[in-house]
Amino acid sequence: MTASRRDALRYAAIAGSLGLAGCLERLGFEEQSAWNTPPLLEDRPDAVYMPAGEEEMATYGQATAGDYAVSLTYTFPHRFWLVSGERQRVDVQTEDTHHLMMTVWDDATGVVLPADLGLEIVDADGDLVHGDAPWSMLAQRMGFHYGDNVTLPEEGSYTARIQVGPLTTRRTGDLEGRLESTETVEIPFEYARADVRDLELISIPEDEQGTRGALEVMSHGSGGEHDETESDDDERGNGTAPAFTGPAVSDLPGTRLGTERSGDAAITAIETDLERLSDDADADTYLAVFPRTPYNDVPLPFTSLSVTLEADGETLLEEPLVETLDHEFGHHYGLATEDLTAAERVTVSVDTAPQVARHDGYETAFFDFEPVSFDR
Repeated sequence: MTASRRDALRYAAIAGSLGLAGCLERLGFEEQSAWNTPPLLEDRPDAVYMPAGEEEMATYGQATAGDYAVSLTYTFPHRFWLVSGERQRVDVQTEDTHHLMMTVWDDATGVVLPADLGLEIVDADGDLVHGDAPWSMLAQRMGFHYGDNVTLPEEGSYTARIQVGPLTTRRTGDLEGRLESTETVEIPFEYARADVRDLELISIPEDEQGTRGALEVMSHGSGGEHDETESDDDERGNGTAPAFTGPAVSDLPGTRLGTERSGDAAITAIETDLERLSDDADADTYLAVFPRTPYNDVPLPFTSLSVTLEADGETLLEEPLVETLDHEFGHHYGLATEDLTAAERVTVSVDTAPQVARHDGYETAFFDFEPVSFDR
């Protein structure tokens, strides 16, 4: 079950029920994680903005199973927003001990995957202490990942069992015919309250808070001095954890039609004749569209897009674009059609906003889209 399909009702009683500052103090919640939650800014733009603070993260490890590789990262519990239906804020609960984050990629190519994920955490005796599907998420430092606030009963040894797959997104190139199984990736870790309490919250200068911009996206293994990632290739994968950003569109083969902004996303269109990208034997051109975050170039998955092709004032084609993963193009939305060569104008519409939860700085962006057009 994907995070976007998970029943959101378990959070309905949480959002808005507690004012975090003050209420937690009255309840006796003294964990550093609660006090470190940055303030929520007023007058936020309907766009990507600089949040009030930057949270330090640390890594429990990474491991592989089958074709999948997974990293497990943590920080202190914090709020986030769900976007299924209406936007809904999820606040920290008094019993939360972590915000756990998982990034999944194809171990052979390094392509970050929007996959079906489940998470179980068992203690040293093998007893289940947490079981749920994490949310697909966007964060400025972490890019696209999966995460949730979780509760562990006590300090000690645990194992995260992360169920991955099968991948349902269309795949081409070195990804075609692969990633079709369901695998369980196991990552053992030690939970100590001090490790979470000692993580830093770095305040952003007040004159930058709420301004258009974003924190710099991190690379894997840059969680700071608390990073606990092991480097044994046999136990932890091949050591080639990918960047959180997509491939540079300027380096991709084909003709770049341009980049336009809508909903504060950067939308780039490329026309290419790579045969492997086409499912249509009669089509000799392929349109690849890349909706990404501004500033950091993070792909926006779980989005519905469509394209209209026009020539001489007439519509040649109106079709949905297909969410696709390719070893070279990475995550994009595409369509193979012979009508592309005759088109004078290409118009891309975002029909459904990215169905991913948001951390601070992204929760007001990527909702209200206008069509964007590119002239050929």
